Amino acid sequence: MASTPSSSGFSDRLTSRRGAWIALGLAVLMLVVLFGAFGAAKAPAGNAQAPVDSESSQAAALMEQFPNADRQSVLVVASRDDGAALSDADIADLEGLLPLLDEHADAESSGPMVSEDGEAALLVTPIEVGESNTETAEVITALRADLDGHSPDGITLQVTGGPAFGADIAAAFEGANITLLLVTILIVAILLIVTYRSPVLWLVPLTVIALADGLAGRMTAAAAAQWDLQFDSGIVSVLVFGAGTNYALLLISRYREELLVTDDHRRALSSAWRHTVPAILASNITVVLALLTLVLAVIPGTHGLGITSAIGLLIALAAVLFALPPLLAVCGRRVFWPFVPRPGSTRAQGRAWRAAAQGIVRRPARSLVAGVLLLAVMSAGLIGTSVGLDQIEKFRVQSESASGLEVVSAHFAAGEAQPIWVIADADAADDVVDAAAGVDGVVRAHGTATTDDDALAKIMVTSEYAPSTSESLDQITELREAVHAVPGADAVVGGAVATDVDARAGNVQDLWLIAPLVLLVSFIVLTALLRSLVAPALLLLTNVASALAAIGAGAWLSRVLFDQPALDLQVPLLGFLFLVALGIDYTIFLVHRARTEAASRGTRAGMVEAVAHTGSVITSAGIVLAAVFAALGVLPLVTLAQLGLIVGVGVIVDTLVVRTVIVPAIFSLVGDRIWWPRTPRPTAEQPAGGPARGVATGATPPAADIEREAESTHESRERAVDAR
Repeated sequence: MASTPSSSGFSDRLTSRRGAWIALGLAVLMLVVLFGAFGAAKAPAGNAQAPVDSESSQAAALMEQFPNADRQSVLVVASRDDGAALSDADIADLEGLLPLLDEHADAESSGPMVSEDGEAALLVTPIEVGESNTETAEVITALRADLDGHSPDGITLQVTGGPAFGADIAAAFEGANITLLLVTILIVAILLIVTYRSPVLWLVPLTVIALADGLAGRMTAAAAAQWDLQFDSGIVSVLVFGAGTNYALLLISRYREELLVTDDHRRALSSAWRHTVPAILASNITVVLALLTLVLAVIPGTHGLGITSAIGLLIALAAVLFALPPLLAVCGRRVFWPFVPRPGSTRAQGRAWRAAAQGIVRRPARSLVAGVLLLAVMSAGLIGTSVGLDQIEKFRVQSESASGLEVVSAHFAAGEAQPIWVIADADAADDVVDAAAGVDGVVRAHGTATTDDDALAKIMVTSEYAPSTSESLDQITELREAVHAVPGADAVVGGAVATDVDARAGNVQDLWLIAPLVLLVSFIVLTALLRSLVAPALLLLTNVASALAAIGAGAWLSRVLFDQPALDLQVPLLGFLFLVALGIDYTIFLVHRARTEAASRGTRAGMVEAVAHTGSVITSAGIVLAAVFAALGVLPLVTLAQLGLIVGVGVIVDTLVVRTVIVPAIFSLVGDRIWWPRTPRPTAEQPAGGPARGVATGATPPAADIEREAESTHESRERAVDAR
């Protein structure tokens, strides 16, 4: 894609001696203003799992109308260390804890309720929950501290129940985002040092991207507060660092290439900017548009992630295109020390990648079959994969609330710690209780409260099934059918398990809606960039196969290595979106260069040249992105660890197999027809002998001729470099 005079003039001014300082000054001023404007912004603390219009969400909203709506019960489960039955003395000691519990309670505590086997007992303490899990965690922490000092001899006390789970989530994430940021910065720094082999250069892009991430964190928080969005800030930070580093790698790689043919580092940087902007813009637009499709998602966290991630990536784009070039211009060629690129300083650039590409072009069918077989083997991991984790399985580190829930499930009705709530018209409450009690697996059902105007009744239903098992999920459906059939009740079913049912349905709905839109967006961007219909279709098909292979491999690794029985609900959708959208990045980096080279060399030789020049940068970018996503594993949620694993595996495979083997093989087999309906036309740089073989006529040259042509052109360039 040729640069226009206007773009040439802009890049020249951006990198000129005076223009670079002006651009840096404007960038610093903009950062100061934006950090000042959004520095105090805080994102909402909500973490809704189910769609806002789902039945469980309606039930949660109705429960806010009841007196003491902010009061929830905490369970203290007691069991002997030796596994024996509790003695009368033990039970008396537990009764003596009630006054201690009342010090933290919002109402009178009750218990102990002894299990049928006599091996466990429950104390129930109603507490006032805070507006966020962090506030509730303060109460739970104080309660646990007091119990630790008054636990009867030989008895283990564990605090569990809904509020305790929320508190443990908050505690697990305390300082986790700082840890994630530090790990991400460390990973990027190490990989940039290895890539550039310079103790200085890595600081330049890392500083720019770190500032972009800081600004993105504040602006996304402000957007979330303005539009009441829920999102995971860790994912946004990983995207900013990953994508921003990729853009920087592409720009600096082309800058280094230009420094090998000119003494003027500002002219080299200006040329690099012009040549990389189309690919960087296309890459960013693809991912941003793909992320914006998430605004159609019904799951609140998925919906909010789309807008906030798009904001973060646009900030990363602006930082790399408008702040990084003038900073590089000020630093000059010496920033590459000790391996400073100079005209004629190297003859080996891309030699290994060129040899690999020539080998693939020589035997494209064999290479394509090998690559496809690898993806098929990885995709086999999808066999037997299930989706949906229960509350205990969602955390990598065992918590006290999870351990306590296991004790409750072993000695009481498994649903005791997470009851099901039914909200109904008060006049029909008795009929609703009878209907609920008649559902298979219901241990008991009874009314607990009415609203101040006696219009609504709250009914607690206890199940014998463990929460989020297939039996408990099916039971919610049966329970809803039963209470919906009660005349005049207008009953709705909520609670943790009902929320899980609605979350599963919402995530399936989002997957089938968003995935096709992501593919459509990617196809449109590729078509606009390449001005072709065949190439985008084949490239997108390859990307989908690669994404499915990564999800399959990630699911299998999760089961085998980490003993995780299923993928969490949001992982298939987010994994597919990131793999396709980010995978398109490397497609654009490679094929945009291939199209440019094809105009003067022909498609096959052009692809060889494209791989030679982009193989190193794409591999470096892929490793950086994979490592950055792997950093999500430091967070306590299995969801994020699985997402990091799947995207990390996918990006590596995409980089080393798809872009290096499968795409060149496809282009070699299809030839110039890949650009249909337009064929790259010879440029002014075309040798006088006429167009490259196959460009104008569509003929397929022998592989040996392709290799000789590529090698000859490469040697000519090297001689030109030496002459300069």
